Amino acid sequence: MNLKQKQGKRTRFGSAAGLTVAVLVVIGLTAVLHARFAMGEKPLPRTPLTVASVTYQIQDSYQRADSYLGLVSAGRQSTLGFEAAGTISALPWREGSHVEKGEVIARLDDAALQASARATRAELAQARSELELAQLKAKRQRELRETGAVSREAFDETRLRAQALASRVEAVAARLQSIEINLAKTQLRAPYSGVIADRYVHEGTAANPGTPVVHFIETAGREANIGISVSRIAALQPGRPYTLSLRGKPFSSELLSVRPDVDPVTRVTTAVFSIPAEMPAVDGEPISLILSEEVISRGGWLPLAALQEGKRGLWTVLRLVTRDGHTVGVREAVEILEIKGDRAYVRGTLPDGSQVVASGVHRITPGTPVTIAGAN
Repeated sequence: MNLKQKQGKRTRFGSAAGLTVAVLVVIGLTAVLHARFAMGEKPLPRTPLTVASVTYQIQDSYQRADSYLGLVSAGRQSTLGFEAAGTISALPWREGSHVEKGEVIARLDDAALQASARATRAELAQARSELELAQLKAKRQRELRETGAVSREAFDETRLRAQALASRVEAVAARLQSIEINLAKTQLRAPYSGVIADRYVHEGTAANPGTPVVHFIETAGREANIGISVSRIAALQPGRPYTLSLRGKPFSSELLSVRPDVDPVTRVTTAVFSIPAEMPAVDGEPISLILSEEVISRGGWLPLAALQEGKRGLWTVLRLVTRDGHTVGVREAVEILEIKGDRAYVRGTLPDGSQVVASGVHRITPGTPVTIAGAN
């Protein structure tokens, strides 16, 4: 026998010996278990799972919150321009700049008007001096006329010259007032406190009357324009507060008015709500109206964690019952009618007042004994 044959023989012998030892161990353990059962010993019972429960209470209706989308709108917004023609000499504001009411937004070059105003003021001063002199002369001649020292013709000439000078003063004053009005029109002032949304021109631009200079949006008096279905408009009353939601934050808002027409595209009408000054709303930003309505339908609320997907679009829950002295779960079918947060409004085969497993239903097999958390 060569070396390879000897090694192969030893390997087969070792495998057979190991298999024999394993069989003997299994036989020994089986014998021990049979002996323990024969002496009356039984395996230790399994500890029931502890579950939390919730009471299912049937009600005839529930409150559903409907959301209607709208947009924030500035109370006033205007495209501002000059009434007079001229070259823009100053426009210091940029988009997003806040401007107070009456503050100058832009100016036109007013050098020519300023020169005309100075000349007219000088002319007015001269006319007033001549008028004063004519009035004094007419007064003296009136006194002399009574003594016969001055002819009637000379007195009438002086008196009528004073009246002509008075008319001239009035005309020059009116011309000066017109120049000052035109000077005021070279300054574009904010009609109300607001923000510059757009700037259309820059310094040095030759602007004609009505040329758009800036788009101006009022910062106060913002409103929410929200489209409402016609069927819900009857429930809204102007002057009453309602709940709006901006960026996920609810707040109370007064209904200002409801438009009497229906949009031909969206088939809804528009409700206008006021927005409190402290709300950081931006023009054109989406905003929602939250309306609550009562839905007539028998059912009850359960946690979403108590539901397990069943067949044919239904869901199931585990109702806790007592059988043979043990608390076990029995599967019941339900239909989801409404979901609100982590709760669901359901109806189905559940009796009123049933105790239902609140969570972890995937860990429990129907009929398996459980322990209710907090139960004695």
